[in-house]
Amino acid sequence: MTEVYSEHPSGGKRSSAESFSYTKFGYMFGVFSIRNPLKLVINCLVLLNFLQIINSSKEPDTEGGALRDLLLALNDSNGQIDWDPNLVSPCFSWTHVYCKNGHVVFLSLNSLGLSGTLSPAITKLKFLVSLDVSSNNLTGRIPEKLFSVATFNFTATNIACGLSFEEPCLSRSPLPVSTRKSRLKVIAVSASCGAFGLLTLLVVLAYRYHQLHKEKNDIFVDVSGEDDRKISFGQLRRFSWRELQLATDNFSESNIIGQGGFGKVYKGILSDNMKVAVKRLEDYYSPGGKAAFLREVQLISVAAHKNLLRLIGFCTTSSERILVYPYMQNLSVAYHLRDLKPGEKGLDWPTRKRIAFGAAHGLEYLHEHCNPKIIHRDLKAANILLDDNFEPVLGDFGLAKLVDTKFTHITTQVRGTMGHIAPEYLSTGKSSEKTDVFGYGITLLELVTGQRAIDLSRLEEEEDVLLLDHIKKLLRENRLDDVVDGNLETYDRKEVETIVQVALLCTQSSPEGRPTMAGVVKMLQGIGLAERWAKREQHEDARNQEFSRMSQQYIWSEDSSIDQEAIQLSKAR
Repeated sequence: MTEVYSEHPSGGKRSSAESFSYTKFGYMFGVFSIRNPLKLVINCLVLLNFLQIINSSKEPDTEGGALRDLLLALNDSNGQIDWDPNLVSPCFSWTHVYCKNGHVVFLSLNSLGLSGTLSPAITKLKFLVSLDVSSNNLTGRIPEKLFSVATFNFTATNIACGLSFEEPCLSRSPLPVSTRKSRLKVIAVSASCGAFGLLTLLVVLAYRYHQLHKEKNDIFVDVSGEDDRKISFGQLRRFSWRELQLATDNFSESNIIGQGGFGKVYKGILSDNMKVAVKRLEDYYSPGGKAAFLREVQLISVAAHKNLLRLIGFCTTSSERILVYPYMQNLSVAYHLRDLKPGEKGLDWPTRKRIAFGAAHGLEYLHEHCNPKIIHRDLKAANILLDDNFEPVLGDFGLAKLVDTKFTHITTQVRGTMGHIAPEYLSTGKSSEKTDVFGYGITLLELVTGQRAIDLSRLEEEEDVLLLDHIKKLLRENRLDDVVDGNLETYDRKEVETIVQVALLCTQSSPEGRPTMAGVVKMLQGIGLAERWAKREQHEDARNQEFSRMSQQYIWSEDSSIDQEAIQLSKAR
């Protein structure tokens, strides 16, 4: 359920101190400013590029059709190839097919007892770089365009290399073997290839032996996605690909319930009628995607709290990484704040307050009671799910980061949702517990207002598209009641003031000024909030006075220059 937006801090009546703080931390200053047409054009181009990507994903899959035509011509009488014609893309779970970035790059069809021919349809695989059909009883000729493939192996087949060669093919290049010298070369090459193959086999066996004797917490074993065996690792269950395919109606678009940072989330029903949420990682081939899967499964062994989403199990194949969670009937907090259907009841104030407390307890557990500590890095209303009793649970650990206590600041790729990302994380890539505290503060503002962290519709009336700036402006004008969600029929004004103050303390530009999550839990209970808020107000007043003084000096300097120029122009010439 990741939301992707661009941000723009207030260009209205913000104090010069606040403007300076945003400029200092590089916090997306003026991206959507009406007074900055160049950046507006850039963002429009980004949006157009995004729409083109969406449209391109709807193009028909030609590789699947080409492979089906190939299978018909290969005469697989032994049934060794079980390609499912119901799947649009061969990259989903087809055996003997290896993909990269959604395209077929390698076919391994050796020793399958095939007795047909190579269909010309194979030339439609534009990204194919390696083909192995050795040790099959294939006949006919190789399509000439197939010679552009980087490597191929037709050893022990009866295939002829194109129109000009009647002798069987052996390897990458078509070699005429009419002379004794040529035959000797072929024997030498074959012997070298055999030795290399034997060496490769030994390396593979050694690697597999190492994998089987790794540490106990390494629970990943790649098996065929069609294997229906149910394997358990501790409390986690390993699902087969077929089981999840049936549960989600072949990953039907109609079952999509959200879009996470690394893939779509599907609603599924298992064979025992248990409802689950199936998170399918779409960028498995990128380092981030695989790392996210390994990280999230490992986290379940160290993170167990009533306000954290429990992982049921997972699924791994050669081309898939899938996580399985319990299905939350009440969906996310964001849904109840902004996406309710007509007739559905929104969240009342006591429920919102309970969500604020529960999310704080869950985040405090990740920071203070896990070893190593866990950084969530994408806390927002869309990632807080609600159970049957509307109790909050933090989900989407795909962006979570394990941090050793000796290294509390580690530079990594910036991940998260615009509007929730702390300024120092956005500008430097350094995350810590305090970046989570910032995201929690923005989430509190979402709970109070019911609004998104970034709302471009506010451009029609003002330039404060950032929710944080919008709230600060209303508070400067003593309009606390205008902060509250209009859908709330009743609320406790004192409790609203408390949560808003905690939110602003959590979203200070300097990470050192933000409280810890343990401190946040205490302040929500009223412990130490008054003192900390008073200190913040004093700091803000002093900073505003300093910048006001600097601004006056700048204005006086400009006026003096203008007066001096006027005097010079008034002199006789």
